[in-house]
Amino acid sequence: MGPNMSAYSSKQRAAPKRAYVTFLAGDGDYWKGVVGLAKGLRRVRSAYPLVVAVLPDVPEEHRRKLREQGCVVREIQPVYPPESQTQFAMAYYVINYSKLRIWEFVEYERMVYLDADIQVYENIDHLLDLEKGRFYAVMDCFCEKTWSHTPQYKIGYCQQCPERVSWPEQEQELGPPPPPYFNAGMFVHEPSLGTAKDLLDALVVTPPTPFAEQDFLNMFFRDVYSPIPPVYNLVLAMLWRHPDKVELGKVKVVHYCAAGSKPWRYTGQEPNMEREDIKMLVKKWWDVFNDESLDYKGPAVDGEARQPLRQALAEAGATKYFPAPSAA
Repeated sequence: MGPNMSAYSSKQRAAPKRAYVTFLAGDGDYWKGVVGLAKGLRRVRSAYPLVVAVLPDVPEEHRRKLREQGCVVREIQPVYPPESQTQFAMAYYVINYSKLRIWEFVEYERMVYLDADIQVYENIDHLLDLEKGRFYAVMDCFCEKTWSHTPQYKIGYCQQCPERVSWPEQEQELGPPPPPYFNAGMFVHEPSLGTAKDLLDALVVTPPTPFAEQDFLNMFFRDVYSPIPPVYNLVLAMLWRHPDKVELGKVKVVHYCAAGSKPWRYTGQEPNMEREDIKMLVKKWWDVFNDESLDYKGPAVDGEARQPLRQALAEAGATKYFPAPSAA
């Protein structure tokens, strides 16, 4: 249940009810991705702000860079799964559960979540007008080796091309076909303290899975998930796994998640990174990042913009969910 909106000050009532949101942890170089994303959203003339959910370990220098680019910085506390549930495909996945905190950003009614290694090349504000009550995201691909633990990978089945290898309906050992599965690097959601509580409660009792919060979100929102076209989250592996499914000229959002594809780390040495389409997309990202005309020129963003969220949570009687050291 959301907070009592009548208790908000007039200034808070005037604040935007929609936003983009991303997540940043640590003192590494991912802040460059966030800066690039902020400039990309300005380039496509988005009407909404970019909120950055930062963990306490993000240094002040990086936060300052984000505020200078007009980002709204929100500090969040980490969310950890139970210690016995950290068996992931990649060890660093464990910190991604902290993304669940964005459901606590109840000063916004709708948000589009974007990973920091994403860039927006066409305006996608219309996604915030989609019918409420659903969870919107792009279907993922099952063809990467990181899926080798699954029955779909072993038989060559992928939801991106079900016509290539159909699910063996009569194979009792495999069971029913897997439900539609989305990539959690981009999605449309509705912040809610009730949903935030349910997410944290469910995390405590959910068995470990290789893809951490992505698997978890797929299980949690399975019954309300609605796929949206791949143009809203082009995972780069689609270029060589399913080239017939990609029309680069129509892509609105590019997800630089393939190994070696982070533009600010790009060397071209990793597998598939020598491709001309990859080189073009990396250059396209740098063109946005280096464009000084896209630097933020609006009013200063003051300090850590946390007070509206704290007040909203307090008024809703939900302070026990902020902060919390773990999902327990």
